[in-house]
Amino acid sequence: MKMFIQTGTRGISTYHYKMNMAVTLTSTHHSTLCIPSLLKQSQFLGGLNISSSFRSLSTSSARSKPVVSALEIGGVTIDKDYVVKDDPTNNVPDSIYTKLGLQLHKRDKHPLGILKNAIHSYFEKNYSGKFVKFDDLCPIVSAKENFDDVLVPADHVSRSYNDTYYIDAQTVLRCHTSAHQAELLRNGHTHFLVTGDVYRRDSIDSTHYPVFHQMEGVRVFSPDEWEASGKDGTTYAAEDLKKCLEGLARHLFGAVEMRWVDTYFPFTEPSFELEIFFQEKWLEVLGCGVTEQEILKRSGNVDKVAWAFGLGLERLAMVLFEIPDIRLFWTSDERFTSQFSKGQLGVKFKPFSKFPPCYKDMSFWISDSFTENNLCEIVRAVAGDLAEEVQLIDNFTNKKGMTSHCYRIAYRSMERSLTDEEINQLQFNVREEVESKLKVVLR
Repeated sequence: MKMFIQTGTRGISTYHYKMNMAVTLTSTHHSTLCIPSLLKQSQFLGGLNISSSFRSLSTSSARSKPVVSALEIGGVTIDKDYVVKDDPTNNVPDSIYTKLGLQLHKRDKHPLGILKNAIHSYFEKNYSGKFVKFDDLCPIVSAKENFDDVLVPADHVSRSYNDTYYIDAQTVLRCHTSAHQAELLRNGHTHFLVTGDVYRRDSIDSTHYPVFHQMEGVRVFSPDEWEASGKDGTTYAAEDLKKCLEGLARHLFGAVEMRWVDTYFPFTEPSFELEIFFQEKWLEVLGCGVTEQEILKRSGNVDKVAWAFGLGLERLAMVLFEIPDIRLFWTSDERFTSQFSKGQLGVKFKPFSKFPPCYKDMSFWISDSFTENNLCEIVRAVAGDLAEEVQLIDNFTNKKGMTSHCYRIAYRSMERSLTDEEINQLQFNVREEVESKLKVVLR
């Protein structure tokens, strides 16, 4: 199980509501309730450095669209005022709220939906009727579900306000589809696939986006399934896992060379990464492992073993469809959407335009609380998907101990040429927001 950030990881595996109201989330196979635990803020926040200056990053961007006041996901109505609010522990901007409910993975003619359906087809062909498929579970979960239930350490960086979108101290936008694993196990599911949109504060470049999509798979074994083999449960599960995922890799990529790499995840032991040799280079496809016994015991699966895997849909779709920029997944431009058809995996994307980028540099003296993720949040809030990349190009510390950073921002539209006036206004707005919200001194 591994948390993919398209081209890399953040070090942990991947693997609905109104406040104080019971809301039922309904999917085809499953009803689930995600209620944040009623912890005191001080119990959960611990050492988190939460800046009140980030309660709102809803700066208007060029050609911005109105933000709707409520969304419906899986039969649940989610008010904007619940997700984006003036709360010292809330760091969800309007730009992220607008992505809730879009569910690109459920669109059969979208590259992500095509890939999801191809994976479903593999499991249906090889494990007919066994795996229950969930793709409509609410992305708003408790911090306990997102972290504690999958054994993420209390001091892990992924829990920080800098990395995760918090609605309040106890509630987050899920960072991975593993946030639903414990509940599904408690509800008696032994074979399941979970697909959904996940959210992380992250850098800006062609392979990173604050919203992306993951799929997690879990299979549970009872003692009678491995005892007849003469193997212990862990060995049996690990061998079954590798056989399953090697078959999946061949299903998606053809007859490719594969290799397994031992790794570490806090919730699986042993843990592996599967790599394939594709287009003349080794490509990391997914992370996986044998589920830690503690997770199974907590969910009532005593004396059983299980395996789990997690993969990033964008990561694989960019390779299979040769899509060069992750922002393209979100475009409604027919020159993109018309290129893909239901059931056609691996159709090669044909670029329809390549408008020139415009580069703007910005230098400032940083404060102790400065983080690059906070900078990228501001750039996205102002420029939206017109921001192609934010790159640190220079830094130094003077004799007084003050540190300066110089960032280069690349602006580019996928659909049209940007005017000098637009770019200058965007950069002006970015500079103003950076200075006021990050407490830096512009140079």
